[in-house]
Amino acid sequence: MYAVIRTGGKQHKVSQGDEISIEKIDGSKGETIVFDEVLMVSSGEDIKVGTPFLTGARVEAEIIDQTKAGKINVFKMKRRKGFKKKTGHRQKLTRMKIKEISI
Repeated sequence: MYAVIRTGGKQHKVSQGDEISIEKIDGSKGETIVFDEVLMVSSGEDIKVGTPFLTGARVEAEIIDQTKAGKINVFKMKRRKGFKKKTGHRQKLTRMKIKEISI
C-alpha cells in the first residue's frame, strides 16, 4: 500500500515504514504529524485518485529529526564588469517516518 501526499509544494510517494526528507515543518522530535492532502492511495489492484484530494484519507508520520541539506553554492558574474558574487544556501529539512496510511 502506498500513497501520494503533497507537502511543501512537492509531491511525495510514501509507504508505511518509509523515511522521507521534506521541507521544514514546525515540530519537535517524536511528534506526530497528520497529512490530509492525499492525492492518491493504492492498495494492490485498488487505486483511488482524488480531485484534487481524497476526502477522509490521511497519512500519519513521526518526526525523526530536524536537519539541513548539503550546501548549494550560488555564483553570479557579469563578464567584463568585474562583478563577482558568491553565496550559499542550506535548505532546512524534516526527516519523517511514515507510521500509517488510512483511507
